[in-house]
This record gives sequence, C-alpha cells and structure tokens, in this order.
Amino acid sequence: MLTNVLIIEDEARMREVMIMLLSDMQIKIFEAANGEEAIEIFDNQNIHLVITDLKLPKRGGMEVLKHIKQSRPEVPVVIVTAFGSIDNAVTAIREGAFDYVTKPFKEERLQSCVKKALQISTLTYEVKHLRQEIEGKYNFNNIVGDSPEMCEILRMAGEVSKTDTTVLITGESGTGKELLSRATHINSSRSKGPFLPVNCAAIPASLLEAELFGYERGAFTGAQQRKKGKFEIASGGTLFLDEIGDMELDVQAKFLRVLESQEFERLGGDKSIQADVRIITATNKDLEKMVADKSFREDLYYRVSVFPIRIPPLRERRDDIPLLSHHFINEFSRAFGRKAPVLSDKVMEMLINHPWKGNIRELRNVLERAMILSKGDRITRRHVVLNETHEKPFSTMNIDQIVSLLIQDYRVGLEEIETKCIKFALESSNHNVSRAARMLGLSRATLRYRLEKMGM
Repeated sequence: MLTNVLIIEDEARMREVMIMLLSDMQIKIFEAANGEEAIEIFDNQNIHLVITDLKLPKRGGMEVLKHIKQSRPEVPVVIVTAFGSIDNAVTAIREGAFDYVTKPFKEERLQSCVKKALQISTLTYEVKHLRQEIEGKYNFNNIVGDSPEMCEILRMAGEVSKTDTTVLITGESGTGKELLSRATHINSSRSKGPFLPVNCAAIPASLLEAELFGYERGAFTGAQQRKKGKFEIASGGTLFLDEIGDMELDVQAKFLRVLESQEFERLGGDKSIQADVRIITATNKDLEKMVADKSFREDLYYRVSVFPIRIPPLRERRDDIPLLSHHFINEFSRAFGRKAPVLSDKVMEMLINHPWKGNIRELRNVLERAMILSKGDRITRRHVVLNETHEKPFSTMNIDQIVSLLIQDYRVGLEEIETKCIKFALESSNHNVSRAARMLGLSRATLRYRLEKMGM
C-alpha cells in the first residue's frame, strides 16, 4: 500500500526542504501552501499522515487539525512550529496532534517523528481494515442460508443482539454455533469490545476454573505470578463458552454465582471483580436430559437458557445446501486462484440427499476436496467423495429421491426392489397374504401370482 503524506507549509523553500528530507521514504507527497487548499486535498485524497505548520494563510493549522480529527481521527498530524511557539504546539497535542517538531529542525528529528507517525498510521489502518473484514465476515447478512429455519434464527439473533441477555445456542457439531455467536457480538453494542471464545471441552477440568476466573500469585503450586481470567480479559465484550455441557459441576456452581452476582474473585484472592461481560453459551448436548441425570445444574440451565436458539442440522434444512455449496465453491476458487467450476445436476442431487452428519463443516470439506480433484470447469460425481458410513435419511425424502437413491447409489435393480418389498410386507403381516396385499396396494390374487412367479 502506497503511503500518502500531506505537507502543509506556506513557505515554498521550507516545503522543498521537508520533501527532500523525506525523499528516501516509500511515500507519495502532496503539497499545500495554505489551510484551505490543504483541507480540499485531505477531503479528496486518501491521506495517511499530515505535516503542517500552525501559522498558515486563509485557514490556520489549528483549524486544519480540528477538521482532520473530526473527519478522520485516525490520521496522525505532526505539527511544525517555531521555537517560540511551543505553547501553541502543546495545545495542538491536546487537540489530538501526534507530535511536534520545532524550527529549525534537525534532519534526524523530522525523519524519526515521521517514521513513528507512519507506523501508527499503518497499524491503525490494519486494525480498522481487520475490523471491517471481521464485521463483514460475521455480519448476519453474510451468514449463508435462506431456508425458513435459518431466516427465523437470524431474526431471533438480530433481536437478542440488541440486548445483554444471556444466549444458549444448541445444535449438532458443525452447524455454525460459534459463527452465529460472533455475528451476535458484532451486531451488539459491545462490538468494540473483545469476543473471547473458550472451549470447555478442550480444557481439563482442573484448569478450567483458573482459565475462567484467573488466579493470584501463590494460589496453587506453579502460580508464580498473578494471571487474569477470561471473565476479566473479556471485560466490555462477549465471553463465548462453547461445549458448556462438558463443564464440571463444581465449576458450574462458580459460574452460576457470576451470572447471579455479576462479580467474581480470582483463585487465591479475596477482592471482588466486576464481571462486565455478555455471556453466550453453546452445546451439542441435551442439557435438559443432563439436568434430569443430575450431570448439569438445573439452576444454571435456567440461567444460561434465557434466550435459547437451536440451529437445526443441515439434513433438516436441505434448501440451504445449493446456496452453501455455491458459496464454498466461490470461496475456494478465490483461494485457489481459478475460475469457479460448475456443479453438475447429479452432484447437486447427491449433496442434497446426503445425510451430512458432520453438517456444514462436512459439506465444506467435501467441496474443498472436490475442487482439488477437479481440474476443469465442471465438478462431477467422480470428484465428490462422500462418507457413506451414515444411514440414508429416508424419513426426510420423497419417493422420487428414494428411488433415485436406491438405483443410482445402491445400484438396486427392479426385481430386487420388488422382492424386498414383498418380503417386508409378508414379515410385517406375519405372513398373512391378505394383509400383505393391502400393504402393497395389490389384490390378494395378484400377490399370490407374484409369489408363485418368484418361487415363494
């Protein structure tokens, strides 16, 4: 990225000196001889750093500084002033200027000041760009899915994001629980604060308490210095506790106290610390069943499930599969630097009919592998490797899909289908031919004829 620097100085000779001193830096320099001209350049160019004198014709340097801080406060401003006007420079610092250089200045002083300001400018730009990228990625509008189920989920998440209410997100692994929780945070009033995810299943029970609440020096063997916990680090933002169903009962009791009192103590400490965090939890377990089994506290369950959101598995919202598939193909095509291939009709039919026990995560992995195997402009069945160890979800399929599945995937012939149907009907009716015939939609005589023909 080319760095644009605006130099504002009414004396042409002084401008030339500053430009010469900064010529070795990888920057593009814009010049202005007065405040009015400077503001016009600043408003029309992507300026990353401003170097300005305080005494300027038309509009003074202080007025220019205020304009910059009102329109783009992240842009650093370096003040150049005469030695006798240091008080004015200090005032400019209070108004938001980055630093000041006095005339006559040493070459090293100006270069050092500009380098530091550019470092700050670059870092600020990167942070701002990263935040925009994150907000774009996790914005509700960019969560892929237009099925009625997903539309309702996004509506609910949008409403609860306006509050600090505790949210419980449930759903199978791979359905996008953390993605939804991040989007809820980004769209909340706490978006400028941290979003801190903690996987309760990935941290040993003996360490989870210390991770959440922190500890004082000497609290236990090995605690050589004070450490802040996740509740403290996430202050002003959102703490996302994933797999909360794996939290041990003793930690559950202490977590419940934080939810009720909004305060906690570090391990080994006696000072209460305010817990200024929004709590979002998630699990792929049945917490109600765990409450009945006494493996999850009932009082904690009611605290964390104030606003429950269930994300259905992919097999329950098959309308989203084509949209998700095209989204992932376009994502991988950009990553691989190639044109997005077309998914054949047969492939799309396979994807729609697959049970997706691994949900969106599994679909993404399958399509990434297909992109790698496919070298042309089309993804066909031979490029798609599905995990066929899962049972097929016939209960969610219509008759055309079932027939297609039997013939295309299982390679079952017509005679075998007929034989299996008749055997099933006979076994289900305890070999009562009349009842079996009714189940098959046949007359008794027709079924007997087919049984004789089959040698049964």
